[in-house]
Amino acid sequence: MYKRQKLILLALVSILIVVCIISLGLGAYFIPPKDIFSLLMQKTHLASATPINSMHEDVIFEIRLPRLLLGILVGAALGISGAAIQGIFRNPLAEPGLIGISSGASLFAVMIIAFETLVFTSLSAWIGYYVLAFGAFAGAGLTAFLVYRIASKNGKPSVTTMLLAGIAINAFAGALTGLMTYVSTEQQLRTITFWLLGSLGGATWENLLAVAPFIIIPLICLPFFGKSLNAFALGEMQADLLGVQTDRIKRWVVVLSTLAVGASVAVSGIIGFVGLIVPHIIRLIGGADHRFVLPGSLLFGALVLTLADVIARVSVAPIELPIGVITALLGTPLFLYILIKEK
Repeated sequence: MYKRQKLILLALVSILIVVCIISLGLGAYFIPPKDIFSLLMQKTHLASATPINSMHEDVIFEIRLPRLLLGILVGAALGISGAAIQGIFRNPLAEPGLIGISSGASLFAVMIIAFETLVFTSLSAWIGYYVLAFGAFAGAGLTAFLVYRIASKNGKPSVTTMLLAGIAINAFAGALTGLMTYVSTEQQLRTITFWLLGSLGGATWENLLAVAPFIIIPLICLPFFGKSLNAFALGEMQADLLGVQTDRIKRWVVVLSTLAVGASVAVSGIIGFVGLIVPHIIRLIGGADHRFVLPGSLLFGALVLTLADVIARVSVAPIELPIGVITALLGTPLFLYILIKEK
């Protein structure tokens, strides 16, 4: 990795820290930065105890901090998964949703919302609040597994077949999701619509801790595939000749991306454009070396989603906009600009 790329990563970390402080302070209830630092220092035992505002403490540690951490994890998961999927497909328009992860998660979540009282009552009684997250995660895993099995021949997955199978599964899942929406009640329809647009408003310490392992493991593992994905850029045959175990790399990238995106969708709903746009921007500013693109997409994805969450909370406060709307409004013009500029 070149010195310039290391400086870019360091700059992303610095900007992310600043945006995190802004996120903790801004909202319907403003908290000054000095109070934020004071509370954080006391909680980490780096400063002596001083009188603190109990309202500030409750807002930060019960509402905004778990939401901030969840936004960082989800944004990082979407960003690095998008970069990894684009790497194995050798297609800059690829994203995790291309192989059915997002559509499968949304289908199962909508089914649970629409039929919870009829079919999923016992499951809801067993796992309570997590029934929606469990369903979304199961849907993401099932559709990714189905696409992978369809694309496999003699135990070897074909990237082209995986792409086509993903398109077909997406269309089928989208049709079923539309059917579930059609038969839903007005209250269920409101829940479905808000969930499909994405939100971090339901963040709590409990669901943060529940999904954190499923996201952190891919975040740690995927950057180690950077060198292999660089070989993929030459084509699978050339990568094989270079000693890269292409089938094993494809399998692990799909599994880890499904794990990260499935867990993210389970707690935040569908958040578009992050996995598609973030790797593009990282390549534009620092080059196409996946040893840089993967960690860069991780950091920039976390930064983009954290910033989008701040905009969603403060733009029409005290009302909160769905975060998926913000990412789409920011991502679409930028993506069109990239297409027009790069042709």
